[in-house]
Amino acid sequence: MSSAAEQLNSVLHKTARLIELCSALQEENDLLKLDNHQTKKTLEAVKNNNAALDEKLRVLKLAKSIEGTSEKSLDIKQKINDFVREIDKCVMLLKK
Repeated sequence: MSSAAEQLNSVLHKTARLIELCSALQEENDLLKLDNHQTKKTLEAVKNNNAALDEKLRVLKLAKSIEGTSEKSLDIKQKINDFVREIDKCVMLLKK
């Protein structure tokens, strides 16, 4: 009988230990989930910042290319004027 009681106590002790381990693992899992969530938010912020910097770089490159010589600037203005005239012609045709 003492053997059965000892086995029962051993099972109860091991069960209590497993419950403690399960609780500790659950707590660790919750912390890891929180850390994962924060890391994802940080990654998203970095991606947004990267996209904004890419856009600024694109604008700077465009500004730099337009900034060139006055001849280039005149060519660009002429092209813009040509586009505007072409758009005006299209609008007139659409109104008819």
